[in-house]
Parts: sequence; C-alpha cells; structure tokens
Amino acid sequence: MKPFLRVIFCMLVSGLLVSSAYAKIQSKAVEYKDGDAVLEGYLVYDDAIKGKAPGVLIVHEWMGLGAYEKGRAEQLAALGYVAFAADIYGKGIRPKDGKEAAEFAGKYRGGDRKVLRSRVNAALEQLKKQAMADPKRTAAIGYCFGGTTVLELARSGADTLGVVSFHGGLATSSPFDARNIKGKVLALHGADDPFVKSEEVLAFQDEMRKGGVDWYFVSYGNAVHSFSNPAAGNDNSKGAAYNEKADKRSWEAMRKFFKEIFGEKR
Repeated sequence: MKPFLRVIFCMLVSGLLVSSAYAKIQSKAVEYKDGDAVLEGYLVYDDAIKGKAPGVLIVHEWMGLGAYEKGRAEQLAALGYVAFAADIYGKGIRPKDGKEAAEFAGKYRGGDRKVLRSRVNAALEQLKKQAMADPKRTAAIGYCFGGTTVLELARSGADTLGVVSFHGGLATSSPFDARNIKGKVLALHGADDPFVKSEEVLAFQDEMRKGGVDWYFVSYGNAVHSFSNPAAGNDNSKGAAYNEKADKRSWEAMRKFFKEIFGEKR
C-alpha cells in the first residue's frame, strides 16, 4: 500500500473507531416534576456498560441548564457514570442575561431554601429512577449556583454518598442542618474568588466541623469564580474567569473523590 493511501486508511479506521466509541454514549431530555413545576433534565449514559452504574447529578450555574452542564454530563458518562443534569428553574425557563440570572438564582438562594432543596431532591430522585443507575450509589456536583445547591441537597439529609461544589457559594441560612448530612462533602474553591469571602469560607468550615461531617476543602491559587468554565474568559479582574490548571486539578479531585465514595478500583 502506498504511503499516502496507508495514511488515509488509518485515518478512516481511526474515525470509525472513534465514531463507534461515541455511539455507545446515549443522551436524552427527561421531563419530570417537583410538585406542579414541570422540569426538564438531561440524561447521559454509556449503553455498553453492563449492570447498574453509579449515578451523578449535575446542577447548573445561574444561567440555567445549558451546553456547559450537558458537556460535563457527557464527560461523566464517558467515565462510566450515569449522569443527570438537573433543571432547577423549570422547563424552557432560562435567564436572558446576567441581570435576570441574578434574579432567578436569588429566588432560590434566598433566606428560605425549601424550594431549592425540593427542586434538587426531585432531580436526585429522578436520577435514582433510571434503570441503568444504581440508586444506592449516587453523588451530586454543582457549579457556582449549582455548588450552593448541592450543598443544600446534602444539608437536607438527602440519601447520597457525596457532593462536590465547584466554585459555589458556601453560606447557608441553616448551618445547623449540617447535622443532617449523610455523605461526604468536597468543596473546590478559587482562592481569589471575590464573591465568596474568607469569612464565608471560615463559617463553612466551622459548620462542617460542628456538624460532624466527613469533609474536605481545596483552594486553588490564582483562581477566581467560575474557574472551571472556559466561557468565563480569562480576566481575573472581573471576578469570574477560567483557569485551566484549576479546572484540570478540580476535575481530578472530583474523580478521586468518586473512586473513594463509590469504592472503585479503576
């Protein structure tokens, strides 16, 4: 075979292999409810996996469920998890800009977080209902607003093995509810995040200690808010910016956390 034909042949074979690999990843929109509220999440899994796999809930940033969270769900599915991206705001309800997003997030992040807890628990139950997911092995991760949300999920006493907050708000109106936390807690934080003050960090750590929680906290130097999202840009002076090192390190920290809580050896 001539060299250039061999190259083309190899490219075609590689393409087929990649296509075959990705063909195993299945995704679909899933409509569910929290009371009268209609919500629409995004389910992703690898149909080549035999038996039930651990389930991971993903909670979105303040702009609502979108491409970023769906991409993370697909990454998790590629790792062998059943991933379900939650919808806190409601089917088709999405902020049009940052101002509206602040209003939306504030509605759920306000003093009384009963509605927020109810919404995220409804998503967790939906994940557990999926035939391919192991309901006894679940975790939840969240970004920014979603980080706050998964911490509230834990404080609500949800039956899950662990939660991971990526650059999320750490404060709560019910710090004594840390006593309800059943699983482990991992908080991944930008050391220079201007939106989560040092006082908030210290209060969170004190809350975890007093609640007897199995927790740990990782702070990434030179990282601000939204450090895991490339769409945040790269200007730290704006308070929210992408940091490639913090992104990779935090994702790896999450993976190690999952191996620990799910008892994985891979």
